[in-house]
Amino acid sequence: MSAPDQAAPSPEDIAVMAEVAGLPVAPEVAARIAASIGPAFNGFAAIAGTLPLDLEPASFTAVQTAAAR
Repeated sequence: MSAPDQAAPSPEDIAVMAEVAGLPVAPEVAARIAASIGPAFNGFAAIAGTLPLDLEPASFTAVQTAAAR
């Protein structure tokens, strides 16, 4: 999710992610979630891919370890 051209997730994307997480949601709930987090994705679009910790929190350990060396 750190690609500079990464679009905000669609309601369909949200539904799939929720299903994979074992927490399926109704289509209207997926649409509300997508509408709620979409502005955050759009706000970060200009800097996506430029931050050491970017949008993927799992990268924190790699950056922290590299900084400690």
